[in-house]
Amino acid sequence: MRVGAGLLVGTALAAGCGGGGSDRAPEVEAAASRLACAFEPGSLARDTVGREHPVGDAIPIDHFIVIMLENRSFDHYFGTMPGVDGIPANASNPDATSQPVAPYHETEYCIDDVHHSWSASHTQYGDGRNDGFVVTNDPAGRRAMGYFDETDLPYYHALYGTFAMSQRHFCSVLGPTWVNRWFMLSGTSFGRTSNTVIPDEFWSRYGEDPYNVYMQLEQAGVPWGVYFTDAAYAYGGYGSFAFNHVDDGFYLLPKFYEDLEAGTLPNVTFVEPSYFKGVDQTDEHPPANPQAGQAFVAQVVDAVMQSDLWSRSAILITYDEHGGFYDHVPPPSACPPDDDPPIDSRGNPVDGAFDRYGFRVPLVVVSPYAKAGYVSDRVTDHASILRLIQLRFGLPAMTRRDANAWPLLDLFEFENPPFRTPPVLTQPAIDPAKMATCRTEFP
Repeated sequence: MRVGAGLLVGTALAAGCGGGGSDRAPEVEAAASRLACAFEPGSLARDTVGREHPVGDAIPIDHFIVIMLENRSFDHYFGTMPGVDGIPANASNPDATSQPVAPYHETEYCIDDVHHSWSASHTQYGDGRNDGFVVTNDPAGRRAMGYFDETDLPYYHALYGTFAMSQRHFCSVLGPTWVNRWFMLSGTSFGRTSNTVIPDEFWSRYGEDPYNVYMQLEQAGVPWGVYFTDAAYAYGGYGSFAFNHVDDGFYLLPKFYEDLEAGTLPNVTFVEPSYFKGVDQTDEHPPANPQAGQAFVAQVVDAVMQSDLWSRSAILITYDEHGGFYDHVPPPSACPPDDDPPIDSRGNPVDGAFDRYGFRVPLVVVSPYAKAGYVSDRVTDHASILRLIQLRFGLPAMTRRDANAWPLLDLFEFENPPFRTPPVLTQPAIDPAKMATCRTEFP
């Protein structure tokens, strides 16, 4: 059952998976087990969080809307935001001559891309020193230390400051885009460390078992949909899977607004920005103007807020990886998802492992049930988004990474939702002079 069925899953869907239950361990025990990576693939999310937390149909959210943008670190966007663990006063990175380069306010909105491959990201991590951002981008490595502030991204600062955000959300892997997006949708990158199309014959090892959340939802009868602007990640990431669902799982973006207005939006929705419009593209991947992405996100958020579905919805906004931009918090260790060793695009072994998160990236939950002005310190990654969906709809873990992921529950206030009435936020604007400069420098 997909979005084309025009059906909505109500609170009766996950019958028997409600909150409470003496058969569940307390959170202190569940948390210790997650930290020890004790839960295995197949574990139901209800059994991996404490009995103090609601699960299944006890969670009053019927619609999850996920927006994953591109290539911005936490410090790069929110390092100057009051009340968060932002850029330290003495922060710096050495350049190729060992001279310190301090973070600085970036005044150019469109800049050259910054290196963020598996190799570059591991160098940037530097065994926890986070000191390789400049050298991996020399001779113009200084740009990796640039940051934006509230004057550049006023809507984002208002959105994240109003709703519930995290200052300990890490991308899943010290590596690039596709690798991290696989973790959000599958809880693993299947050993891949680069943006490589996985051949269709690889998927035969799964038989009828689902290897992404779309398949999980479909098998469970939960409507899902991907609404894309000019491309959907799954077309590259999962090969023929997406093409086999092009008529009933993947839709152009205008249908998102149509389904939202009609009240037929599926229970799990992925909204994808534009990826191929240069400085005007809305995914925020350099050299794109981040204000264009900000305006795109505001349009989606405002549409949901004004819809009849707002009262039972949650929008989750994050970034696939840090994009090579500086962040001062060393990524902690993580549960290896499976036994696949890391390989390059040709299938050759590479140094490293999948036992550490990538760098911090922004994450905010926009919902009537989001805690007002909350900043989470819980360590999470993209598999936590997957685990939240699994928790609500009674789905099992696909790997050890999602099995042991915290499903973001601390960002919600289910008993007394703070935002029954949507707040009024600072509206975004695209600075015409800055955009003109962008188009001149990156025609």
